[in-house]
Order: sequence, then C-alpha cells, then structure tokens
Amino acid sequence: MKIEIWSDYVCPLCYIGKRRLESALDQFAHQNEVVIEYKSFELNPQASMYSGGNMHQILSEKHGMSIEQAKKAHAELEQQAALIGLLYNIDQVKPTNTFDAHRLTQYAKSVGKDKELAEKLFYSYYTDAKLISDHDTLANIAESVGMNRDESMTVLHDPSKYANDVRSNEATAKQLGITGVPFFVIDRKYAISGAQPTEVFINALNQASQ
Repeated sequence: MKIEIWSDYVCPLCYIGKRRLESALDQFAHQNEVVIEYKSFELNPQASMYSGGNMHQILSEKHGMSIEQAKKAHAELEQQAALIGLLYNIDQVKPTNTFDAHRLTQYAKSVGKDKELAEKLFYSYYTDAKLISDHDTLANIAESVGMNRDESMTVLHDPSKYANDVRSNEATAKQLGITGVPFFVIDRKYAISGAQPTEVFINALNQASQ
C-alpha cells in the first residue's frame, strides 16, 4: 500500500494530519506493508523569505478578521495540536517561503531520509520557530537527521537542483484536483482531504486493504 501525502511545512493542519495518520497506522494490521511518500505543495509560491510578520497578521489579512480573532483561532489550533502531543508556538513562528525546504525534501528522498526530514522540518517550524528558508538552518536540520551537511548545502545553493521534482509534484496535485493540503492519496484510489480525525484514516486504510 502506498500513501502519498501532499503538504506544506507552513500549513499548521498538515502537521496535525500527519500525526493523525501515524496514529492510525499504529492501529493498522498491515502497517509494515505501507510505503509513505511525501509530495511537495506550496500554499503560497510567492511568499517572501521572511518579512518580519507573524501568523496572526497573515490570518487576519487573509480572512479579514481582527488580530484578536486570529490569535483566538490560533490558540484553538495550539490546543488541537496539544491533544496529539504537538507543541505549537504560533506567536514565534516565522512565516516564509518553503520552496527550498521542499527541494531539500526531494533530495532527502534520494538518500532515504525524507520521512525523518519532513518530521524535523515541521517540528523546527512550529515548535522551535526556526526560519526554514534560511540555508544554514536547513542544512543544520538535514544534518540532525543524518544527512550530509555539505551535500545539503550544495543542493540549497543551486536553485535548479530538485526544482523539477517539486514542480512535478505540484503539477500532479493539479491533475488530481488538489487545491488544499494536507491531502492524502492511498494507492491512487482513495483520497482524504484535510486533517481528518484518526478514525477516518483508520477506516480508509482498512477499506483500501480489502
């Protein structure tokens, strides 16, 4: 069984959805037969590297709500994350462009470290509030999961490296009609949109395995 996950590191529900899928897999009888593949998806390809803004401002501007309303929504999101063991520090998070993080993930896939890197990138962004567009930061994160730091930096310094892989993932998403993330595709037959409850993932896994 193959599960393809389209997600973006600056998407708070993507990390939650990832953890709920993992929780479902822990309860799935055929867990050892599942192959997970992370796919690139940029929520905002035009995002700046870091403008000094915060997630409250972005949410406020995007949905026309007050900063206080945005803070309340994010507080609820932090509580939702905490229920599954994730610590979100949304006040400190640095919104940024994720293209290089996705290129690095594609490189990580070539050395069998994409799952470890994806987890560490989410953690670095939401818990440690690191700037995941900064090349030194990305190289350090790569090294922390056992990747070669110098090779990672070489990839990051050349904007053409693995760029086609990212674009190919995004083109496939478009072909499949994926307009938002997280989006999970099981064997190209079953789809789960959003950070659904763990039970939804369990039901989909059981159905797909029949």
